Amino acid sequence: MAELETVEIEPDREGTRADAAVILMHGLGADGHDFESLVPELHLPRRPAIRWVFPHAPVRPVTLNGGYRMRAWYDILAIDRRAAEDEAGIRDSFEGIRALVRRENTRGVSSSRIVLAGFSQGGAIALFTGLRYDEPLAGILALSCYLPLGATLPAEASAANAATRILMAHGTMDPIVPLKMAEASRDHLASFRPPVDFRTYPMPHSLSANEVEDIREWLLQRLPLVDSSGRVGPNS
Repeated sequence: MAELETVEIEPDREGTRADAAVILMHGLGADGHDFESLVPELHLPRRPAIRWVFPHAPVRPVTLNGGYRMRAWYDILAIDRRAAEDEAGIRDSFEGIRALVRRENTRGVSSSRIVLAGFSQGGAIALFTGLRYDEPLAGILALSCYLPLGATLPAEASAANAATRILMAHGTMDPIVPLKMAEASRDHLASFRPPVDFRTYPMPHSLSANEVEDIREWLLQRLPLVDSSGRVGPNS
């Protein structure tokens, strides 16, 4: 995969060097601009100094949508646990997101200060990538999504992220990715690793105000303030 183009939001204090990063993948047919508005909605403190990275998925034909070309992390044949999955496309996107994590490392942000996040198809890629990444991550945030290629995970899961915290959030009225698919993914993960923090909200395939508040608190837990000596302190 060619290097992914990104939309980026630097820490809001001018001249502040990022000491953490959130790489957030958009859903099917959207682009990297889709979740820019989430950043101000979170009302995060100025520290930790988070760089937000919103990559654009490649444009490809999507079988579910009649072969129409759109931004997609992989092809989708059907939203069904029994449907065939685009393993090549999923693994290609894994490589693209892994390269973005490596790029953050070169910019001074360690993997342990990086959260992989995503919504819908982007959340699926966050789960797939984070669970297989070879260095410890700060956390995985998976919104309105499911776990792709779950059968391959026990053999491929990285020991580095065997206990990495995962927050899955889903709408109880989601008509796009059924709640049962997310619950099945949660249960599959729980069978061989620490339980996932799984939360539901009375909403469709979207975000809610309560969910945004929960995301805020979770991010502050996963990305605590670290001083120059490496000590963890309260966020401010």
